[in-house]
Amino acid sequence: MSEMIHFFMEICYAIFGGFCLQYFLGSFLEHRNFMEYRNFLERRKFLEHREITGDKKFSGLKPRETALFAAASYAACTLLLSRFLPYGYADIRVLARQAALLGVTALLAAIFYRAGRAVTGYLVITFAAVGSISFFIAYSVLLVSGGLYDVWMWCMERNFLVNGGNAPIFIRATAIGQQILMFIVYSVLYFLSLRKIVNSFREKEYPASKTELSFLLAPSLAGLLVCVLLRMLVVTVEEVRPELLYDRHPLLVAIIPVILILCLLSILYSIKLFQDMVALNRERNSRAVLERQIGGIQAQMAEMEHIHSGIRSMKHDMKNTLAVIMRLARQGGENAELREYLSQLNHNFDRLELRYGTGNEVVDTLLNMKSHELEKSVPEVKLCADELLFTENIVIGSYDIGVIVGNALDNAAEACEKIQGEDRERFIRLSSFSRGKMFFIKVENSFDGKLAWKKGMEFPASTKPDKKAHGIGLANIQSTAEKYHGGVDWQVKSGKFVLTVMLKNERKNLS
Repeated sequence: MSEMIHFFMEICYAIFGGFCLQYFLGSFLEHRNFMEYRNFLERRKFLEHREITGDKKFSGLKPRETALFAAASYAACTLLLSRFLPYGYADIRVLARQAALLGVTALLAAIFYRAGRAVTGYLVITFAAVGSISFFIAYSVLLVSGGLYDVWMWCMERNFLVNGGNAPIFIRATAIGQQILMFIVYSVLYFLSLRKIVNSFREKEYPASKTELSFLLAPSLAGLLVCVLLRMLVVTVEEVRPELLYDRHPLLVAIIPVILILCLLSILYSIKLFQDMVALNRERNSRAVLERQIGGIQAQMAEMEHIHSGIRSMKHDMKNTLAVIMRLARQGGENAELREYLSQLNHNFDRLELRYGTGNEVVDTLLNMKSHELEKSVPEVKLCADELLFTENIVIGSYDIGVIVGNALDNAAEACEKIQGEDRERFIRLSSFSRGKMFFIKVENSFDGKLAWKKGMEFPASTKPDKKAHGIGLANIQSTAEKYHGGVDWQVKSGKFVLTVMLKNERKNLS
């Protein structure tokens, strides 16, 4: 009877472990898609049935099915290891069993998930560490609940509860209850810890460096080694009789759970600390970008002042210019010199011309400079800002408007540069409108239809080589919008990317 209960509980632990595995890995890694499986099957000619019958409903493994197969495979492998490589007493089998479990977990991650990332090693070790820590904490609860047997014995000696005939049944029921209690404590602690890690690890796509991974891995590896050490020491054999370490040192019943809880907390809080470090680095990068933008806007303002100064100078010299033109005209003869002079004059006027008049000098300068840049890099792009207007009642700071428009123009220009094919339309359209106290800036641009967007990310990721600084432009736009109690929205419509920024047109309560 006890062997049957033990085997049943072993199955429960294996199935629950498989469930936790697919939940944990599936939250960080992508499921392998059907095309890989289909190519694998086609190479072995296992699709003959589909070709013969014409069945078109075969769609391959879906993510939910992949998760189910991963969970079942882990449960099966765990049960097989229990049969062929059971834990021993203070010998090498403890290390061999733990190494085999890590290998099985890594293999399943490679089979069912895209495990080619450096974070996969951290996930495998952390999954094993949290499972082992949860098990030993639950085992400590089991040891504490073992005091019930003393109570039952005391009661039976005084015939308070049962008589000698049904005492074995009562004790057996207590043993079953203890096993169930241990499994409940283990399951709750295991799953809640994994869920805490999943929820706390917000930057799942962040390409962590080796130093950062080592920082994350240290608490998990330490906790796993503590559990391995416990497995090697918890049972000792004295004169062919196994003896629990807790029997020789009763205080360990209280000390070991505290150590394990501290190990578990170190795993959980190291992730929070890591996320704070990532956020701090991103904030520093954003601040560096903002500082560069401030310098750029200052340079743009200086250039605008230079342009205005040039225009004023040309107006001042207009009388002399007209006098030269009249003199050349009176001389008669060849007009080539006159035509060349007038052509150069028109070129200078074109170069000094401000093409955009939005009502905001900073935005006009940004549009003018970006227009000249696009003429050199992507001359096919049509930059239109006829509907982008800033009236006198707009109290939003010019610098903040410049941050929004400047970042939006940079992103739109980058998207247009990626479009392949001469027949594809390339455009950037800017507009603005008001709704009550809210002011909206809208930027539409064509793009190649490819967005590097991952689940859980607020904005599409940049395709630039520096992935750690991805999304800084959009993040700066959002930060500026939140400063004015607004927000940012983006949509994809018919091959164009539409960015809408909402700002509250009030001067008060700005931070």
